[in-house]
Amino acid sequence: MIAHVPSLEALIHELGKLPGVGPKTAQRLGYFILKSKEEYVNALRQCLAEVKTRIHECPLCYSYTESTALCHFCADPKRDDEILCVVEDPSGITRVENSGVFKGRYHVLQGVISPLDGISPKDLKIQPLIERIEQQRGDPSGKSIKEVILALDADLEGDTTVLYLSQMLRRMEVAVTRIAHGVPLGGDLDYVDFRTLGRAIENRIQV
Repeated sequence: MIAHVPSLEALIHELGKLPGVGPKTAQRLGYFILKSKEEYVNALRQCLAEVKTRIHECPLCYSYTESTALCHFCADPKRDDEILCVVEDPSGITRVENSGVFKGRYHVLQGVISPLDGISPKDLKIQPLIERIEQQRGDPSGKSIKEVILALDADLEGDTTVLYLSQMLRRMEVAVTRIAHGVPLGGDLDYVDFRTLGRAIENRIQV
């Protein structure tokens, strides 16, 4: 990196804070922005500003939206009100939607339980999830939520969150399911780790 250029050093330092961006990548990005035309830099600056000023959480599912009311998925009258898919963050909605098979509603936890990181259930959107199920059950004009699908990662934090949620939701007489984990479509068993293979055996289906 070019030494003794404070503004460039500051830019590279801030870029290095982005997830998945190491020192070398931050340096390349910094040089790219420095050498870019003024029009691009201005457009990038405007996008960064608008992301912070225009985007907010949906008051119902806690995904991101620019709408003054509900987000696109919550406002869609064609979605199935009886099935709710719980994801860790808004990007999880995109991945589920790309499957092309889910037509229900969503709820974003905005994280997962992680004691090592100091994240407990009260730091997540779990209580609003409980209140949403209870409110929808008591609304005579709407349909009650009959199934909650937990679409969370199959890691320690995801498993911990699934266990916590499943215990709470079963008390509410709601069917709780979790997306299956195992061998990916077209996967070769020679390259599948033992934990993934174990999940595949546990989640086996009849053919």
